[in-house]
Amino acid sequence: MSKSFKYSDCPIHRSMAILGSKWKPIIIYALRERTARFGQLHAAIGSISKKVLTDTLKELEADGILLREEFKELPPRVEYCLTDKGRALIPIMRDLVQWNDTYHENKRQGYLESELV
Repeated sequence: MSKSFKYSDCPIHRSMAILGSKWKPIIIYALRERTARFGQLHAAIGSISKKVLTDTLKELEADGILLREEFKELPPRVEYCLTDKGRALIPIMRDLVQWNDTYHENKRQGYLESELV
């Protein structure tokens, strides 16, 4: 997504600059009710590469959508959770799930609910 979209006067441009990748909404939805470690997120999403997940988590952190908490222990542990700004997106994500359930031709009910637990 173009960085100039982040500074656009258009609210859709600005929003899509933050959310406009294939994986960002999926990661946000996967973190909707929990804190998760990298491996847990990778397992929940499944088809995302580790590099893309790493890059996307960094972008979401930079945009204030999620918080990365590093624990100084052995072995090192890192957990991700949504910020207040990120949690504010959950009703929108649920609306997208409802929209999909209503209009998707194959109606695979509850896809995100069951796939991203």
